[in-house]
Amino acid sequence: MEQIRDEYRSIAAPAEGLFKDQGSRFIAKAYPVGSEAEVKAIVDGLKKEYHDARHHCYAYRLGHLGDRFRANDDGEPSGSAARPILGQIDSRSLSDVLVVVVRYFGGIKLGIPGLIRAYKTSTADALDNAQIVEKVACRHFRVEFGYMSMNAVMKLLKDMKLPQESQDFGERCSLLTKVRLSDAEAFAKAVADIDDCVLREVVL
Repeated sequence: MEQIRDEYRSIAAPAEGLFKDQGSRFIAKAYPVGSEAEVKAIVDGLKKEYHDARHHCYAYRLGHLGDRFRANDDGEPSGSAARPILGQIDSRSLSDVLVVVVRYFGGIKLGIPGLIRAYKTSTADALDNAQIVEKVACRHFRVEFGYMSMNAVMKLLKDMKLPQESQDFGERCSLLTKVRLSDAEAFAKAVADIDDCVLREVVL
């Protein structure tokens, strides 16, 4: 059976980098992100904060497989800004990461090679200043069960070292847990073997 890949690298917290050339300033800001909506909110916020800057170029990669990504040159010559930014994210094998480089124009054009170097170097500086962390991709489940099945459910969670969140012990019991991708199938099979127990996947 093929092993499910669920571990990946990201950054722990925002970090910043800087590169200067011929009067132009390239301020790189790296962020841990989890969705396109989060990316949009950060980019929009930086455009307001640095409203007097010439360009706000960015790239991001999302998901444990890194299969969702985008690169935006924001008016710079095609391939001169966002591609070098994404290249630095990829060279470190990172995902769930956004890097925005804010450029203040210094009055002297740098040319395509100069721009590539500037965006690459400023991004590298930001990522070098970031703390790299290992992340594990998980699926979230709500487990619903009767009181007679509580001991079996709790034993399963303990044996698999799974967290218990938002518990509700009303007429029927329920709780939320998260399971790493590679363990999700085994967890679902184990729950199916418990009497009066229902498993529902939750998208957070």
